[in-house]
Amino acid sequence: MNKRFFQYGYLLLAGLMVAACAKDSGYYRPTAVENQFDGDTYTYLKSKPGVYDSLLRVIDRMELEPTLRDSNITLFALTNESFQLAITNLNNIRLLADRPSEYLSTINARHLDTMITQYIIRGKYPTDSMMLQDGIALEAVRHGYPMHAQLAHTTSSGFLGGGPSTISFSDTKKSQFRRNWISTNTGSINIATDNAFVHVISNDHVFGFGDFVSRLTFVPPPPNLFHTIGGTWSTERENGGGPNAVEAAKYAFDGNRETKFLLGGFNGAWLKFELDTPAVAGAYTITSANDFPERDPIDWNLQGSNDDENWTTLDARAGEIFENRFQMKVYHINNRRAFKFYRLNVLRNRSGDAFQMADWSVNAPREEEPVD
Repeated sequence: MNKRFFQYGYLLLAGLMVAACAKDSGYYRPTAVENQFDGDTYTYLKSKPGVYDSLLRVIDRMELEPTLRDSNITLFALTNESFQLAITNLNNIRLLADRPSEYLSTINARHLDTMITQYIIRGKYPTDSMMLQDGIALEAVRHGYPMHAQLAHTTSSGFLGGGPSTISFSDTKKSQFRRNWISTNTGSINIATDNAFVHVISNDHVFGFGDFVSRLTFVPPPPNLFHTIGGTWSTERENGGGPNAVEAAKYAFDGNRETKFLLGGFNGAWLKFELDTPAVAGAYTITSANDFPERDPIDWNLQGSNDDENWTTLDARAGEIFENRFQMKVYHINNRRAFKFYRLNVLRNRSGDAFQMADWSVNAPREEEPVD
């Protein structure tokens, strides 16, 4: 009796040990779960009340319902929390400026359209398509904006990469350099509908990839005197490729942030504009270029003249930092004199021996500013 009991006990213990080894091999091997929804993507969002209400409101306002019903797409779905964070941040800023609150039903439709379509990708992309070492380039559905996705694995049981899969989804800011990208991660992945794959963005992501507040609080500069009056530009030094190079000095004056002026061997340089007729400048703008933040200007001054010999300093800046690519900064100045010549003296860039700038303009005073 005792002998048989010990035999059964030994077999039971051996079985438990085998089961334990099969269950825990030192890391987590996730079981593939098929997430199949019988219906189109718009219907799927509707089937989750309390989760995607804000996303649906924006989709309806931007008239994107047909896209979510009929087109082959990949949707990086935003939960209500992502929109709540964005709206709260925006209205906190507006409160400080004594401005009324904004909501998804009232904010600028053009900006809302640009931002929401970044999350809707042309074509169907499950995670299997994102396994390349460098990930995969994606294209937004309405404006062809470049996005990027890359499959990653979390850590589990102390094993690097042994946890569940997640997607790193990035706004490329139209830059080929990853250091300029803004990324977020998914919570759930590979939900298949009739016409799409849906990957759900983590709740802590703020809608707009950091652009929501800046887009909706941006106050455009006064009219650009270079364009409204006209004149002639010049520079102390030209791009090494000459005045017709793809990154020549003329592109610092064209009002297009997608172009730029690039100067190598930089040790200071000036850009100058002679207006057709003298005019008062009450502001000026500088716009950062598409890549390499170390090339940005950091110290400069702005001067005005009527004879191109005697110069009056109107503004001076030191230690200025452009936080983003293609970022326009507006600098208002206390000036009431009309000048025919305006000169920007760039004294120092952030680092290295190359300087670049997407755009420079000199602008009219604000309407409430008196002019002598």
